[in-house]
Amino acid sequence: MGNSKSGEKGNNLKWWQLSLFGVGCTIGTGFFLGSSLAIKMTGPSLLIAYLIAAVGTFMVFDALSRMTAQEPLEGGFRSYAKKAYGRWAGFSSGWVYWVSEVLIMGSQMTALSIFSRFWFPKVPLWLFAAGYATLGLVVVLIGVGLLNKLENILALIKISAILMFIIIALLAIFGVIDGNRAIDYPNSKKEILPGGVKGLWSAVIFAYYAFGGIEILGLMATKLKDPKEAPKAGRVMLFSLMIIYAISIGLAVTMVSWDKFNAEESPFVIALAAYKLSFVPHIFNGALIIAGFSTMVASLYGVTSVLVTLAEEGDAPPSFAKKGKLKVPLPTLILTMLGISASVVSALLMPNRIYEYLTTAAGLMLLYNWIFILASPRKLLELTKGDKIKYVIGTVFILIAISGTLFHDTSRPGFFISLAFIGVIGGLTLIMNAKWKKKRKRKRILYPWPTA
Repeated sequence: MGNSKSGEKGNNLKWWQLSLFGVGCTIGTGFFLGSSLAIKMTGPSLLIAYLIAAVGTFMVFDALSRMTAQEPLEGGFRSYAKKAYGRWAGFSSGWVYWVSEVLIMGSQMTALSIFSRFWFPKVPLWLFAAGYATLGLVVVLIGVGLLNKLENILALIKISAILMFIIIALLAIFGVIDGNRAIDYPNSKKEILPGGVKGLWSAVIFAYYAFGGIEILGLMATKLKDPKEAPKAGRVMLFSLMIIYAISIGLAVTMVSWDKFNAEESPFVIALAAYKLSFVPHIFNGALIIAGFSTMVASLYGVTSVLVTLAEEGDAPPSFAKKGKLKVPLPTLILTMLGISASVVSALLMPNRIYEYLTTAAGLMLLYNWIFILASPRKLLELTKGDKIKYVIGTVFILIAISGTLFHDTSRPGFFISLAFIGVIGGLTLIMNAKWKKKRKRKRILYPWPTA
C-alpha cells in the first residue's frame, strides 16, 4: 500500500513526456481567462506576480520530485506528508486535496459549459456539464496511457494557440497588420503598477492559479521509467511555462491599457479586438474549452488516485480501494461523481458570488497542501542549508499569495471559507487520531510481545 511500484510494466514514462503532461494539466482557464481579472487588478506588474508564483511553484515541485526520486510512492504528496509527520498528516492532506479538487472541478465544468454555449446558445448548461464529466471519466477509466497521450496532444494545441497570439501581436506591434487603435505602451509608474503594492499583492493568488496542478505531476512522476529524472522534468516544464506566460501577458498589456481588461473575456481576445480578425474569438474559445477540459481530466485522475491510496492506507473506507474490472474502483468513482455533481449543481443554482467564494476557498486549500509538501523534505531528505532556505522562501511566497486575498473584496470571503473547511477536516482528523491511538493501545494490550 502506497509502496514503490517502479518495477511495474506501466512505468515507462520518459521525462520529456512528464514535462509535456505538466504543461497540459497546468495551462488552464486560470491562465486563459483568470489572467484578465489579475491584469485589471495590477496592470503590467502582473508579470512580477507570475515570477513570484513561478519561483514558489518551482520550490514545491523541487521538494516533491526529490522525494519521488528517493522513494516513489503511489499516494504522492499525501504519502510523503504521512511518512514525515504521521498518519494525521496523510489523512488531512489527502482529504483537503480531495475536497478542494472536487469543488474546483465543478467550477471547471460550469465554465466549460458556458464556453460551449458561445457556439450552441440553446443547449442547457447541465447537458454540457454532464457530457464533459462523462468524457473525462472515460479517459480516466481507460487508464494512464490514454491520459498522458491526451494531455500531450491538448498541451500542444494550447501552446499553439498562445504562439498564434504571440505572432499576431508582434505583427501588430511592428505595424505589419493594421488595427483601428494605436498600441498603448505603459510608460509611467501609474500605468505599470496601477493598483500599487496592495493591488500586486492581491493579484499573486491569480498567478498561482495559473500554475495549479503541480501535485498531479507529482502523482504522475511515480510512472517515470527513471524517477530520478522527475526534477529535470519539472524544471523544463516550469521554465517553459514562465517564458510562455511572460511573453504572452507582456504583449497583451503592451497592446492594450490595463483598464480595458475584464473578467469575462480572455486577455488575448481583448488585445486583438481592434484588428478585426473574426477567427480570434473562435480560436480562443476553443482554447478555453481545451484548457478547461485537460485540467479537469487531470484533476479527475488526481482525486481518484488520492482516494484509492487513502483507502489502501486505512484513511478512507476499504471499499474505495477494491478494484474490479474497472481501472478505478466503483465506490471511488461513485463518490467522486457525487461530489462533482453536487459542485456543478451548486455552481448552477447558487448566486455567482457565493460560488466564486467557494472556488477561491478550494484554490487556497490546494496552496495549504503545497506548504505541507515544502515541510515534508525536512523529515525525509538530507537537506543542505541552501535547500532549507529555498523551501522557506517557497513557503513565504505561498503565504504572500494567501495573505493577499485579504486585500481583495471577492477573494476575502474565500479565505475565511477555506479556514472553515480546514477546521472541519482538522476536527475529523482529531477524532480519527483518537481512534487510532485507542486501536494502538488495544493492540499493545493484546499483543505485548513483538510480532514478526
